[in-house]
Amino acid sequence: MIRQPRGGYRAGADAVMLAAACAAGPGESVLELGCGAGVAALCLSWRVPGADIAGLERDPGYAALARENVQAAGQAVQIYEGDLAAMPADLRARSFDHVIANPPFFVPGSPSPDPARSVARHEETPLETWIDAALRRLRPGGAITLIHLAGRLDAILPALWGRAGEVAVLPIAARHGRDAGRVIVTARKGARGPLRLLAPFIMHEKPNHAGDGEDLSARASAVLREGAPIMVNTRNIG
Repeated sequence: MIRQPRGGYRAGADAVMLAAACAAGPGESVLELGCGAGVAALCLSWRVPGADIAGLERDPGYAALARENVQAAGQAVQIYEGDLAAMPADLRARSFDHVIANPPFFVPGSPSPDPARSVARHEETPLETWIDAALRRLRPGGAITLIHLAGRLDAILPALWGRAGEVAVLPIAARHGRDAGRVIVTARKGARGPLRLLAPFIMHEKPNHAGDGEDLSARASAVLREGAPIMVNTRNIG
């Protein structure tokens, strides 16, 4: 159970899928940039007991809520408060096996009237800065995992170029035959392997949604309801 604000930004399936796509194992370290109320970090902590997980959140209210959720869940997740573009000194001193992030989706334009929702959903810090911050906190060979709009691949891939390789792109489509709306992108710092475009992850089985019932695909249900991993890039980083 996760407490989230009654109004403003609330994490959903994207956070759960981000956690499911992180290939961390017990004893490995993970940093989530922009952890919000802690949904992805706590999902990952539940799925991978023994992982050393930290979250960074710049909004004091969300950071406090994340700490409350961590305490209520009985998980050992450390929450830092600060801006990813100017991280706290003790966090800058650390390096991680994995860095995960669900950056804001929308470029500056017409922000939400709710300030917290606007900050969470609109890109104030450039996407390239998110990726740079993630790569700086990764140890050599460590893995970055992002979930974002499919249309932002044109910014994600250049930001990784020359600094990370073995890039794998998993398109996420709502239904069979639909364009992908989201992508999960993984890459390894300093690697030189080729880019892979994977078969799409289909969220819903039926061609159209009928009634109020849930119509998740078997794969999506396993991830969202049972805590199954999403296998994107399976090579061990050790």
